Parts: sequence; structure tokens; C-alpha cells
Amino acid sequence: MSNLQKPIFLDETKAREWLEARVWPHGPHCPHCGNADQDKITALQGKAHRPGLYQCAECREQFTVTVGTVFERSKIPLSKWLAALFLMTASKKGVSAHQVHRMLGISYKSTWFMMHRLREAMRPTSLTPLGGKGKTVEVDETYIGRLKDVPKQRGGAHKNIVMTLVERGGSARSFHIDSTTLNEVTKIVRENVKAETIVNTDEGTWYKQLGAHFLSHDTVNHSREEYVRDDISTNTVEGYYSIFKRGMKGVYQHCAEKHLRRYLAEFDFRYSNRTALGVDDASRAGLLAHGIKGKRLTYRRPNRKNQAAPF
Repeated sequence: MSNLQKPIFLDETKAREWLEARVWPHGPHCPHCGNADQDKITALQGKAHRPGLYQCAECREQFTVTVGTVFERSKIPLSKWLAALFLMTASKKGVSAHQVHRMLGISYKSTWFMMHRLREAMRPTSLTPLGGKGKTVEVDETYIGRLKDVPKQRGGAHKNIVMTLVERGGSARSFHIDSTTLNEVTKIVRENVKAETIVNTDEGTWYKQLGAHFLSHDTVNHSREEYVRDDISTNTVEGYYSIFKRGMKGVYQHCAEKHLRRYLAEFDFRYSNRTALGVDDASRAGLLAHGIKGKRLTYRRPNRKNQAAPF
């Protein structure tokens, strides 16, 4: 049985039941009022009600598992949503919207928007600092793409700057930054790394203040072709960039500046939930399914507060 011949990709009921088990591991939860008391939530049945519809006795509102998620009000079958979710989480360097469009038989425009919704679901709702006692975090920056309306020139001045923090044997966290100024770089690293951490970087001058804020700050001098000295290196974060760049150039090819943060979320998510950390494809898909809550996206900004930004 191929991956896309599994029951959840062919049967809408199976797809809904799979999603409910991951979004509601302890039973239905009302997205309107937050009620999780199973005695006050009723599954509506009969021909007058669509499968998977519930009613909350607290607020009297009806809901399904997709309400308040990136799947809400989508006309695309849930089984195809889950197929796209599995394809994105199982592909190490990503999968193009054109390929998913051909595999699932839905329009390219719908596929493109659907995949951006899933990327938004990959962004963590809260961040805890990386590192800790006895741990090392590597920090580096790279350049990707060309800034809109800026003529091509030598060097990286015309490109988007990405800075990534990678905990050895742990997670990655990437940022699209305006420039590699001392203040901006120091602020991001301090906010995302615990003070008792060992930090490794290259010789960039924008890292020179880090030693005052962490257990130690060690550098390698790439300009002198120094890449490893004892246990000091940035090889782990450079390995992350090799995956990221192969995906961006070989799979996605084009990325508008305004969407870069979502692509970064995608690569961070897969790296932070990789097989080497004991997360297989099925578990990774389940983690993403859990992350769809509270991240609804629309083509146009809705007239409600606290909604995720549209495209």
C-alpha cells in the first residue's frame, strides 16, 4: 500500500477521525468557549447533521474539529489536506506546490495557499530558550534570494538575511533579519538562548558581545580556513543551511520576501522533529496536526481581532 492509498487519504470519515484523535486527544474541546467537559458536549447525529458536528451545552455553539484551525471553511476535502500534510512533513527538503497539485488533483492556486496554511501551522505558538547547562548552541547567518526592487549587485547586500540558532542534538530556530548589526544579533541570541549555554559562532564582528551574556562564546575563523578547533565549530548550523538551501533552490526555487518566514518555519519544524531525534514520519505528521489550532488564515483580512495575518 503506497502512502497515498492509506484509508485517511481516501475516506473522509477516516480522515476526520484521525484528525480528531490528534487535535482532541482527550475528547472534543469547544473552540468557541473553551469547554472540555465531555458531559456538556454532544455529537449531533442524523440526516440533518453532517458527520463530525458537535454542540457545546455551555455556549450552545456548534463546531467541528476544523473550527479555529488552518482547515476552517476550506472546500478542499479533509483527506487531501492530510495527504498534503504528510507529503510536507515526510520530505526532508520540501515538496513543491506543483508536485502536490499534480498528485492530489486540485488547482495550483488552492495547493499554494493550502501549503502556506500548513507552514503557518508549523510555527510554534510559544518559544522556550535553547541550550542550557552543558549544551552548545551554534549561531550563523546566510543569504537567500534577492530583495524586491533592489538591483542585483556584488556581495550579499541585495539578498535576504537569515540567522539560525541550532542546539547540538536539538532544535533549530531561524529568523529573517534586516541586517547583521551588533544590537540586532545580540538581542535575538539573548532572547532565544539560555545564559548558561556555550555559544559557537564564526568570527563575525556582530557576535563580539555574546561572551558577556553566556557561559562562553567560542569562535572559528573561516577566513583563515579554520572550521573545527577541539569541540568548537559551526558545522551543525552549516549542515542545517545545506538542507535549507537545497530545498529553497532545488525545490521551491522562488520565494517572495514576505513569505520567507513561513518557509523558515517549515525547515525549522522538520529539522527540530527529525528522525535522529526519534521522530518518525507518522509522529511528525501528528505534531503538525496538533499545531493547526488557532492559526486560521484567510485570503482577505477578516473583520475579527486576533486572527492570523492573511496573504
